[in-house]
Amino acid sequence: MTKHIVWDWNGTLFHDIEAIVGATNEVFAPYGLPPLDAEGFRAVYTRPVWLTYERLLGRALDEGEWERLDEAFHTGYYRLMAACGLAEGARALIEEWTGTQSLCSMAPHDHVAPLVESFGLHRHLLRVDGLRGPTGGGKSEHLAAHIAAMPVRPEQVLVIGDSVDDGVAARHVGARAVLYTGGMTTRAALERTGFPVVDTLAEALNYA
Repeated sequence: MTKHIVWDWNGTLFHDIEAIVGATNEVFAPYGLPPLDAEGFRAVYTRPVWLTYERLLGRALDEGEWERLDEAFHTGYYRLMAACGLAEGARALIEEWTGTQSLCSMAPHDHVAPLVESFGLHRHLLRVDGLRGPTGGGKSEHLAAHIAAMPVRPEQVLVIGDSVDDGVAARHVGARAVLYTGGMTTRAALERTGFPVVDTLAEALNYA
């Protein structure tokens, strides 16, 4: 029985795929690449993200190129995300859930926490944890620390996220997961995790 939900943020509660694709297109326009749509982006997306960029370019990145591209991407993303909002039904689902819930994101905490608060969701969450240290670590360790900081046991937890990493992390800590197709990952890649895959957040709550 699910007593606690751990939500992912980007691509799950926060519907930002248009900002991600738009910022990526801006980064690669000087290379002469045609713009991607969401499905085209999902087809090439993988982690670590620098491998995605190598797929797009069809070559290895030059020395220092990843850092330049990553900085340019985030500049564009932070501008474009201002037009993004919550995923369909997200607010109502959070407000109506009768158990406890929290948010665990791999985005920088100083970015995520104010954004979550701006939507008024923090009132319904036991914790909001983005990354407080260097990026590049795994979500499994981040999720384990997140759950350990709350009065819940992993077997009582349902993780709702949009990436393979969310499923891997849930399995690592002993939680269940449902994966949502609204983010950057293809349905086929999500299904290969063995976890349920849904097209709406409302469907995800059916597994709680």
